[in-house]
Amino acid sequence: MKTGLILCLLVALILMICILIILRQYLKLKRSYDAMLASYRNLEELNGTLRMQRHDYLNHLQVIYGMTELEEYDELKRYLDPLYKDMMKTGKALRTAKPAINALIRAKSSEAENSNIDVYIEVKSDLKALEIPDWELCKVLSNIIDNGITALKLRETDKKLWIDITETQDDYRFVIANNGPMIAEKQQSEIFKQGVTTKSEEGHGMGLFIASNVMKYYKGKITLKSDEEQTCFQITLPKKK
Repeated sequence: MKTGLILCLLVALILMICILIILRQYLKLKRSYDAMLASYRNLEELNGTLRMQRHDYLNHLQVIYGMTELEEYDELKRYLDPLYKDMMKTGKALRTAKPAINALIRAKSSEAENSNIDVYIEVKSDLKALEIPDWELCKVLSNIIDNGITALKLRETDKKLWIDITETQDDYRFVIANNGPMIAEKQQSEIFKQGVTTKSEEGHGMGLFIASNVMKYYKGKITLKSDEEQTCFQITLPKKK
């Protein structure tokens, strides 16, 4: 009788462990699926923007030609300013060889500008030799950029977000900075831990923790520097050997 009970308990324990393993794998796959779905939607949005710009190209040329003939140069400049800025913004987001990264940068810069945030993008690398899958890097960049946008919403004016992508002989470097409020020194040392957040609302504290774990898995790292002038995250990822 006792032997049968012990056997039943062992079977129940094994089943529970199996269920936990399956649940963990399911959650991991779901996070991966959500990240890939977000990348796909960003790509769709970028493709839509490019199609619209191409469709409107002839119309813009006709307007520009008409204003030139009428010598309405001041009005022409006012017409061209927002058009040029929009084209430059899309152009800067298309400088890497990674469509998912391009689409993410375009989507996040548009989101920031809708909150009256000035976005400055510098891309000096094509990212061809990245070790990390595109959708995993998108997950990391998205969390850090979102953090910056949220911080900048606390400012009334002069909101600035910088996104710089460069490379060295051995690694790629992504710098995401903002001129929002300083992150307290105590929080800076804890910010990549689970549940730690600079936001006042409940339900936060996972984004940077997830980003940090992704970096560890792909042998990269994230560093943070924050003072009264600027908060700066730097991501470093090794190149393929």
